Amino acid sequence: MSLALVTMSHSPLLDYANPPAEVTEAVQGAFTAARAFTADYDPTLVVSFAPDHYNGFFHDLMPPFCIGYQALGVGDYGTAQGPLDVPAARAEELAQWVAGHDVDVAISRRMEVDHGAVQPLEILFGAIDAVPTVPVFVNGVARPFVSMRRIRRLGEAIGSYLAALEDERVLVIGSGGLSHDPPVPQWATADDRTRAMLLNGRHPTAAARDARQQRVIDTAAAFAAGTAAIRDLNPAWDRALMATLASGDLTPVDAMTPERMAEDAGNSSHEVRTWIAAFAALGAAGPYDVTYQFYQPVREYIAGFGVMTARTRP
Repeated sequence: MSLALVTMSHSPLLDYANPPAEVTEAVQGAFTAARAFTADYDPTLVVSFAPDHYNGFFHDLMPPFCIGYQALGVGDYGTAQGPLDVPAARAEELAQWVAGHDVDVAISRRMEVDHGAVQPLEILFGAIDAVPTVPVFVNGVARPFVSMRRIRRLGEAIGSYLAALEDERVLVIGSGGLSHDPPVPQWATADDRTRAMLLNGRHPTAAARDARQQRVIDTAAAFAAGTAAIRDLNPAWDRALMATLASGDLTPVDAMTPERMAEDAGNSSHEVRTWIAAFAALGAAGPYDVTYQFYQPVREYIAGFGVMTARTRP
């Protein structure tokens, strides 16, 4: 059984910012390469590791990991709204397998997912229900964060299950990162109104969602102009992480700590947990080769923007 992988940065600003033409062309070229890789592999099942940005998961209950038996796109930043094609029986079997391999995981029979999970599906397949997809939420915004060793073990447990599926061609997606520090609120510094949203901000009014999104769009414009008070991108950090993932030996990530990650690469660098889980899943099926890499820091997207594709060896 072979597995394939696509990891990619996402950005809610893809349709709301205007990088230089050559930057847009380069990013779109990376998406084209990832689409071609995916079309050639022709997956019958997708397992998507993705974070959330206080659209589906909140501080009233924030698990480190959650497997969805059903999932709905919330439609933020113009992304698709509505149900993903989640094979519930397969998702339930996966969750039981993971729990049986000593990794504690939550489940959701009504998961709500935002652009973090939806954008890669739209980019790779043109729709969120084109291929059966099991969504795996990985917390990348709210403390406390589990160790990177636990992230790796989650991926390994899922990968060991996927490697045994002789009747499926499985594509593993990791969505998020790389270095970036967008204006996602932090509980420790939030005012009472913002804490109310962080506690349970589900299903906001259209006006409330637009106002929240506009703050991010405005911050991106200021960051591109060099006037935003957020942490800068860190291309060296991004490239070093991509090199570790490509090497096949993920054990160096165990030394990464939340405090150092935030300091070196911004508060939202925690999203790279999805990349690590995805590569750990791929590695659990055997040695792999990275077939494509792209990286460019894009201030207009507030992201060190990366794309990688890989496959296990025959």
